[in-house]
Amino acid sequence: MNRLQLFVILVIMSAMLNCSADNETSKKTIDQNNNASATTGSTNASAPDNTARNDRDRNSQAITPIDQLENSSDLKITQQIRQSIMDDSSLSTNAKNVKIVTQEQVVTLRGVVENAREKRKIESFAKQLVTSKKVNNQLEIKSGS
Repeated sequence: MNRLQLFVILVIMSAMLNCSADNETSKKTIDQNNNASATTGSTNASAPDNTARNDRDRNSQAITPIDQLENSSDLKITQQIRQSIMDDSSLSTNAKNVKIVTQEQVVTLRGVVENAREKRKIESFAKQLVTSKKVNNQLEIKSGS
């Protein structure tokens, strides 16, 4: 074996050892990050506010988003109400996630809001956009507010 071949073999082996060492360091860093995330995540995580309330949607009589009619006028009403809600920066995340279902220009609002002001505000958005003014407001105020 000549010197050049020996040199190339040494360089390759050195590079392989370096990669192996870097790989071990990366694994340790990833493990440390995962442990830190698991520790902090478990203390800050909380269950969604309305999980128990969604049980009522299992009732076959309850109006849910699946009941939304596909005609263009009902879809447009639902979209416009949702856009009004999303454009209002004063509303909470809960308020922005309420269910809006329109059936033959009758709007049903369901979900949890933070307070009575949000409940009234969302209902007013719906009433502004529904010509028949038929709004079934089933919004609930978050307990403890």
